Amino acid sequence: MAESIHNRNKARLGRFREALYNCDAGRLRSQLDEVFAADCAVHLAHPLEDLVGAAGLYDGAYAPLLEALPDLERRDYILMAGESQGAHWVGCCGHYMGVFEKPWLDIPPTKHLIAMRYHEFFRFDAGQIIEMQALWDIPQLMMQAGAWPLSPSLAPDWMAPGPASEDGIITSPYDASRSQASLDWVTAMLNALGRSPEGREAMEIDRYWHPKMMWYGPAGIGAMRRESGFRNWHQIPFLKAMPDRSVLMDKGIMFGDGDYVAFTAWPGMGMTISGDGWLGIAPANQQITMRSLDFWRCENGLIRENWVLVDLLHVYAQIGVDVFERMREFTVARHGRMAR
Repeated sequence: MAESIHNRNKARLGRFREALYNCDAGRLRSQLDEVFAADCAVHLAHPLEDLVGAAGLYDGAYAPLLEALPDLERRDYILMAGESQGAHWVGCCGHYMGVFEKPWLDIPPTKHLIAMRYHEFFRFDAGQIIEMQALWDIPQLMMQAGAWPLSPSLAPDWMAPGPASEDGIITSPYDASRSQASLDWVTAMLNALGRSPEGREAMEIDRYWHPKMMWYGPAGIGAMRRESGFRNWHQIPFLKAMPDRSVLMDKGIMFGDGDYVAFTAWPGMGMTISGDGWLGIAPANQQITMRSLDFWRCENGLIRENWVLVDLLHVYAQIGVDVFERMREFTVARHGRMAR
């Protein structure tokens, strides 16, 4: 059987993954040049935002991170690929780890081991990465540093584990029929969730999700188990706050690989913060968009695990809240810069 383009792209991305696993700051820039097109469009979480090519990605993101975490190590636990809207994509999920030695984005260092989850998506053309969409859970790092200045999560914040099935790094031959079945199931589930104004029965959560489902949300929202956890600590507060929310499917990239399904969009949702407010944000009818990058794992015909990252810092920035300035005020005594 001929190797699929998806497996070739995964192998090609292996150069990038290896460069960040055995990270050598002196060689990383040239290693990035091997797989990123010179004009690659890079979209990262707030406040890193848009960069261009390997040079922009290195100078704007990785070099400052390596200064803060000189023993930086990349740990993937999901690697999958597929096609969406005529383009070929590879998706990765895992943690950046290392000892937090120096400040990064003004987050005070802990001198201890930290972990920051990432969801990263790469669009390939002729063996080169021509677009990257990625969220790094920067609030997770702020919390580990004791520097999160805003409202606490409703559910526990923790280091989300890899798949319980231990098969997230998919290197087997691409199975088109199995991948399509997973994609169809998750798509049907999302359509059912879109019927939320009609009530719980219309959403058919029991039909699509495993009774022991796990929902691994970002720091600031938290992780939940079972339908009751998902509904109480994410879905109900979310829908009460933004009842007009809509998924921008025309902007989204969604693909399956075996039992896994991925979604990325920049942005992926639009809504108005009204109703009951959200995460302590007052319901002042602010219109926002939301970047949400997701991975799902299906098991025996049901969705068992869902990894979700949302760019919360971008949400706050859109309504005029500078989380980083608030953090600097919150930690000013630790930096020795108090006014006299």
